[in-house]
Amino acid sequence: MRHRKKIVIVKTGEPVPPVLERRGQFSVLIEQTIGAAWSGGYATVDARTDELPAPDAPETAAFVVTGSSANVPHREPWMLRCEAWLRGVVQAGTPTFGICFGHQILAQALGGEVVRNPRGREIGRIRVQRRADDPLFDGLPSSFETHATHVDTVGTLPEGATSLAFTELDDHQVIRFTSACYGVQFHPEMDHDVIAGYIAWRREILQAEGHDVPALLAPIAPDQLGTRTLHNFIRHVVVRGA
Repeated sequence: MRHRKKIVIVKTGEPVPPVLERRGQFSVLIEQTIGAAWSGGYATVDARTDELPAPDAPETAAFVVTGSSANVPHREPWMLRCEAWLRGVVQAGTPTFGICFGHQILAQALGGEVVRNPRGREIGRIRVQRRADDPLFDGLPSSFETHATHVDTVGTLPEGATSLAFTELDDHQVIRFTSACYGVQFHPEMDHDVIAGYIAWRREILQAEGHDVPALLAPIAPDQLGTRTLHNFIRHVVVRGA
């Protein structure tokens, strides 16, 4: 059955230039990653410049908030507008999934605090350790590898939120804000080609920070499992709730 509703991708930034040129915008990467898990349509809105849709619009099946090179702690005007809108979205109960920056801005909007990660940048292939069972982890082992790139972190959880997973460098890799709203600090839409492109683009910055760039690139492989969290969100929250 084809769903008439649309998943709305809320764009908060673009991939780094070589990835954008070669692979397209975050919306493209997300649609490709969701693939057959969703049989309905998509729409894209730019949180930085566009008017955001009604939080409870009947034609919206879910919102997916993208990553960004922007920083939540900078508190730019468009971020504050987006946070106010997200509070309405969560109150309305519309299924919502935040990725990296999207995960962070959800936490900030709902009463948490995003800070510069005192443990430093997390980039490349990472191992995520689950803290609990959740439909988002359907079919996933207790620990799994995926891809990440970020310098900020959720330092304080919002009241009522549950941290479901962590890594060595980040305490809150997966957060359940409500039964219909989740955030992941990693990037389920970034395959091995995309994350390698990020590492290559940021080579000089990484070297200046003391990272071993060849060591970061060495474990990159196509078999990362973080993609399943996005599939499970679609399957267990969006489709079943439709």
